[in-house]
Amino acid sequence: MITNITNFQAEAYQHLIAGEYAQAAYLYEKAITAEPEIISNYWHLGLTLLLQGQETEAQMTWMLVIAEIEEEKIQLHTTELIKVLQVEAERREYLEEFSISWLIRQHIREINPSDINNLLEIIQLSIKLDNFDGTQLNESGIILLLNSREILDLNSELLNQVLQKVLETQPLHPSYLDLVEACLFYFANPQQGFNILLPAAIKIGHTFKQPKVAAQILELYLRLDPEELETLRHLAIFYQDSKNYALGIEKAKLCYSLSKKLADKIFAIHLVLRGLMTAGGYWQEICSTSQELECVLQEFIKAQPLAVDEVRTLRLLTPSFALPHIKDSPAEFRKIHNQIAQIFQNNIQAIAREETARYSQRIINNQRSGISTKPLKIGYVSYALRRHSVGWLARWLIQHHNRDKFEIYNYSVSYKLVDDFLQEWYVDQSYKARKLGINAFEIAEQIYEDEIDILVDLDSITLDISSEVMALKPAPIQVTWLGWDASGIPAIDYFIADPYVLPDSAQDYYTEKIWRLPHTYIAVDGFEVGVPTLRRDELDIPSDAVIYLSAQRGYKRHPETTKWQMKIIKEVPNSYFLIKGDAEEEAIKEFFYKIAEEEGVECSRLRFLPQDPSETVHRANLTIADVVLDTYPYNGATTTLETLWMGIPLVTRVGEQFAARNSYTMMMNAGITEGIAWTDEEYIQWGIRLGKDAVLRQQIAWKLRQSRQTSPLWNGKKFAREMENAYQQMWQKYSGS
Repeated sequence: MITNITNFQAEAYQHLIAGEYAQAAYLYEKAITAEPEIISNYWHLGLTLLLQGQETEAQMTWMLVIAEIEEEKIQLHTTELIKVLQVEAERREYLEEFSISWLIRQHIREINPSDINNLLEIIQLSIKLDNFDGTQLNESGIILLLNSREILDLNSELLNQVLQKVLETQPLHPSYLDLVEACLFYFANPQQGFNILLPAAIKIGHTFKQPKVAAQILELYLRLDPEELETLRHLAIFYQDSKNYALGIEKAKLCYSLSKKLADKIFAIHLVLRGLMTAGGYWQEICSTSQELECVLQEFIKAQPLAVDEVRTLRLLTPSFALPHIKDSPAEFRKIHNQIAQIFQNNIQAIAREETARYSQRIINNQRSGISTKPLKIGYVSYALRRHSVGWLARWLIQHHNRDKFEIYNYSVSYKLVDDFLQEWYVDQSYKARKLGINAFEIAEQIYEDEIDILVDLDSITLDISSEVMALKPAPIQVTWLGWDASGIPAIDYFIADPYVLPDSAQDYYTEKIWRLPHTYIAVDGFEVGVPTLRRDELDIPSDAVIYLSAQRGYKRHPETTKWQMKIIKEVPNSYFLIKGDAEEEAIKEFFYKIAEEEGVECSRLRFLPQDPSETVHRANLTIADVVLDTYPYNGATTTLETLWMGIPLVTRVGEQFAARNSYTMMMNAGITEGIAWTDEEYIQWGIRLGKDAVLRQQIAWKLRQSRQTSPLWNGKKFAREMENAYQQMWQKYSGS
């Protein structure tokens, strides 16, 4: 009899595995009839009914048996039932039949709601089935169970997997922070938490543009390791990006106090400056901090050679971004910066000896063969090929490229999987669009494999990854254009400029060859403009008042320039000054009010505007201004183009550095000289004159409207031909053809 029963069970299980549930059920029923005291047959019979879709019958089969079992044996047999279901759930998951596995585990949950590992498996299956929305974390009771800290058999590896997947799948659901907090207790060590939470926070903060949420995650991690430098660095950035400037500055200063190595100190000072400058208004501290940065940079240069790893090397260039905002001394600035850029390249190429040797060998081979590629392959590398100032401006060159003569490759660094129509536009406009991550070696290898002839960097030092790619030199000709001033990396051959944006003496302190286009280094066909939302009456400004406007981020606010602006307001009766741009509200108000009072201007004549909801609305709202007052020593760029496109007179102070001459070249290329100041006094004089002379303002507005038909600044197609001509000449020089 026992042999027959064993045969029934084995045969029934074979039918179950084959999916022949009716036959399996029939055999289990025979086994039960033959020997009803063998409980496991009831468990398997219920399972076969469940797999046939008879959930109620399955539950009845299990529950009726459990009801008749002696109380002291219930736990034993229930554990046996759960084991039967777990084995089948795991088998189904192995077969990638996730929905069946999920169903079985739901029934395990009914039997034992506090089985934490089963609940975690359900969440993991829900994610695989794409039906996880975050609510299950609370509904399942997982967070409550974890917080009890009384779990004896927790699968820690499974918990870490689920946490990681939840943060990748639904990182913005309100309950996920509770899950992170509950998991802290179960990390084997702080490093384990770091490996999960930091990458998740970076994605949430940058890709999903939720820096406040990212900061909350990192604050939770600091409970495990309060002085972990890398976490503090990112935390400082996320607080600053979420406009919590006080905390952002505080965390950056903590980074600096904890930093021991010179390279770490350089980046920590950069984070402090980033916070102070973005907040705006902290001028004395900005000056002292920038001097400290220069001293540490000089100390770092003198201390060479130093062993600096890849991560620290990547952070060497970005700190230079702050200095041109503070003073206009390019010869002095670039002397330091170019040395840092040389160290940067040396370190990167030492780390990647094999790759750089392979890349340079191709360049040598190409030069020996004198080959000329037709059409030329032009690669554009940037993180900003999206809704970003660079993205808005570069699109006209991309759109007007001659596809018969040039193959256009776009290398999107840290490609963001978010709804961004301009990002998708760049993908559609490319001969090949490469959606890339943040590994510079992989990006450089892709460029090398694509056999790009001329690689154009649109980021300069504003993104360390792009700088690393350029230092590896995966293309024979490398160029910097548009994104910022030249990076100073020796592997870059050319810096695109024009007759105005750099003085004649600039080549003395640039390592790159300055390639001057005949008219302008940037041109656009225009801008999309929305519906304005600003009205004078809503701002309590009389209809006959003269309105001045400055729309720049806090880090461009210089006290000297602000003094000039206040002097203008004071001298122009019935004038008001609108101030717009990201900054710490109270700090920037205090900054302007203090200078206004010093210059004898009533603070009631100042208006602080919030950011506009979109770029198109921002452009439409520019028209409320009669005159726009530019910043110095760091001019507007995109904002200047938008101002001129909207036909608004502009006052700019021309300096020596690239950042102090953007508005100058744009005005010259729009055919406007009124408002171009070569001294501080001229800036004030032009501001007063334009405020008082309505006829002159009208004449400038008329000239700007006319310039849309004639100016090189508004002719994207002609600009594209000039850039292409430059590329061809660069290639001819390189190939000797």
